[in-house]
Amino acid sequence: MPEADEVDDEEEMPLSLRLSIADTLTLGNATCGFMAVYFTTTGILIPDLTGSPATGMTRHSAATAVILMLCAAVFDLFDGLVARKLRSSPMGAELDNLSDLISFGLAPAYFVLVYGMVADDAHQRVAAVGAIVVLLAVVLRLARFSCVSVPNGMFQGMPSPFGALTVVSIVLLELPFVATLLAILGTAWLMVSRVEYPKPRGRLAVAMLSWIVVSMGLLAAWAFDAPSGQLLLQTGCALQLVMGAVIPLFATARRVNNFRDNRREARAAQLP
Repeated sequence: MPEADEVDDEEEMPLSLRLSIADTLTLGNATCGFMAVYFTTTGILIPDLTGSPATGMTRHSAATAVILMLCAAVFDLFDGLVARKLRSSPMGAELDNLSDLISFGLAPAYFVLVYGMVADDAHQRVAAVGAIVVLLAVVLRLARFSCVSVPNGMFQGMPSPFGALTVVSIVLLELPFVATLLAILGTAWLMVSRVEYPKPRGRLAVAMLSWIVVSMGLLAAWAFDAPSGQLLLQTGCALQLVMGAVIPLFATARRVNNFRDNRREARAAQLP
């Protein structure tokens, strides 16, 4: 019977060709990254190349591109949670790395490149070097993540979604070009460093999701030229940079405290 044949074919289908719910969320991550590149090109780069005057649409496109990167971070957060609760296909890890490369490697690097082309005080070729450094840092970080085992509950180096949002925040702060470039290079170094960052689980995941929602609101206020929208956006971007620098300090302090506790326990065990 045809229906029976279809069932048999489905059962014989290799497991690697089936997409789970987590994989679908991962593909949403990749889609958001690609659309961020699209809006950066059509709303920022092309109007600048054609000599169109700066309008509110440019600001809207920049905000939309960054909001899409934030949406990609949401997808990346939930695909891991869903994979742990339900299941993921055998190609889930590979899909996750490829999607992260698009959304948190290519999209922010391209954002930096376009910034170097349209900003008044920027140097295009130097900005291109900074964009390449960001892209390569994400490539190296994702490759190392697949090969190196780290302590449970910790990331080695700044996670690529957090790094991408930090890079974009640096650009949106509109600092002098040299300061912007140095901050971008510093973020790229943090992504490939051995500095530990906690994984977003439990309360930390809720806090991260809340921060993403707040960031979307700040971007929307800036895009629609709300009162004090520029100040709110710059405040949010500054907080993103502060968190990128402060979070690993807490992780380092915890490691130091654990080391001291272990030494005390070892000394107490040696006492008669």
